[in-house]
Amino acid sequence: MSKVIVVLGAGTGLGVSVARRFGKEGFRVALVARRKDRLDALVARLAEEGVEAAAFPADLSDSARVPALVAAVRDRFGRIDVVEYGPIGGDQSFTPAARLDAATLEELSRLLLLTPVEVFRAVLPEMTERGDGALLMTTGYTAVRPMPHLSGFGPVMAAARNYLYSLHGELAGTGVYAGTLTVAAMITGSEQAESAAAAEAAEADFGGLAVTAVHPDELAEHYWDMYTRRDRVEQAHPAELTPRDDRS
Repeated sequence: MSKVIVVLGAGTGLGVSVARRFGKEGFRVALVARRKDRLDALVARLAEEGVEAAAFPADLSDSARVPALVAAVRDRFGRIDVVEYGPIGGDQSFTPAARLDAATLEELSRLLLLTPVEVFRAVLPEMTERGDGALLMTTGYTAVRPMPHLSGFGPVMAAARNYLYSLHGELAGTGVYAGTLTVAAMITGSEQAESAAAAEAAEADFGGLAVTAVHPDELAEHYWDMYTRRDRVEQAHPAELTPRDDRS
């Protein structure tokens, strides 16, 4: 039975590129996002390219729905081998720290921290029993380097990154890999890149770094390399932004 990757937060940017990259290697693909119409369009695109995919509409801000979602994927495909979590949409934007409140953090935490923890917890028993699997998470550069006026995402993703680092260490020797891809670039073709909020963010000063554009296929290639090599907990794009304590 061919392997299965679950792409959570699947969209026209990184999500479909990850699906395509792993699909090229024979993976079947479960696409998860809120809008069924967009998922169905992605399924059709992938089918034209010879990739077997299925849509699973779900609100990823509701972690209570994770068990049913995972069960539905297993019912359809019979197994789960890789999970990639990266649900950043075009309707999300940074919040200055001085204006940040508990309600904003609570909302972001549901999507970017609580749900991925529940998803990974739900699939880990199957992966550890099999002795093979991968848990992949996309984070933004503000999770690594806090910056003025660019808060909101950063504190929550920093917590998720902390969790991923701990998980990576705990899974050593089990055959299950956990890694995070940190992106400090605008992903072309994504909903976020098309939004006005993204345009404003692109003009912001990322600690003196110019924000460049990156094609999602390039990021998907990073994920494939991380999955196959399993030699690092974190990959940054651009590569020179890789945290110094993780350089090989």
